[in-house]
Amino acid sequence: MPEQRHDAVLFDLLTALLDSWSLWNSVAGSEDLGRRWRAEYLRITYRTGRYCPYEELVAQAAGMVGLPGGATAELAERYAELRPWPGVVQTLRDLSDKSIPLGIVTNCSERLGRIAADCVGVPFATVVTSERAGFYKPDPHPYRLALSELSVDASRCLFVAGSAYDLVGTAAVGLPTYWHDRVGMAAPEGAPPPLVHAASLDHLTPLVRGR
Repeated sequence: MPEQRHDAVLFDLLTALLDSWSLWNSVAGSEDLGRRWRAEYLRITYRTGRYCPYEELVAQAAGMVGLPGGATAELAERYAELRPWPGVVQTLRDLSDKSIPLGIVTNCSERLGRIAADCVGVPFATVVTSERAGFYKPDPHPYRLALSELSVDASRCLFVAGSAYDLVGTAAVGLPTYWHDRVGMAAPEGAPPPLVHAASLDHLTPLVRGR
């Protein structure tokens, strides 16, 4: 049998595991407006660095695309409606059954991050939100806190990104990265390439197990 390649797996939450995009689109009233809102939010958040209230960033992005002030409150109220992408739950259960520790690193408030993590339906050894870490990704602090709580070296832990912006942060801390690109995002200029770039998690378990 080949040697196991990774001892643990960390995940982005709101894009790699959950279809949060459909919820944003629903609140915005259309797919086009929802994607523009989300794209603006990602642009703002990934250049913010030190933590400031998550919902302030969401509201700032909403205002920049012309959404009413109540959109952010509605989004927060509906967070429990989030659902995993197809195949996510089975893949995570397969890894858990093989005693692979699983964790989350998410750009979110502590309250909403916990609600979203519960929507996955699979237990996690650690859930690191940007609020708890004190910084937003791609700053190294959230990734390093999760690695510390899993007691695993970055080189032995695989990170599953949803947003292409994570490729910058994971490279900075030496985390090999699987980009689970469900929504067809464009990578930011200069982003390091991932180990795998795929629209599903079909390759994840073999990669972790060294096959």
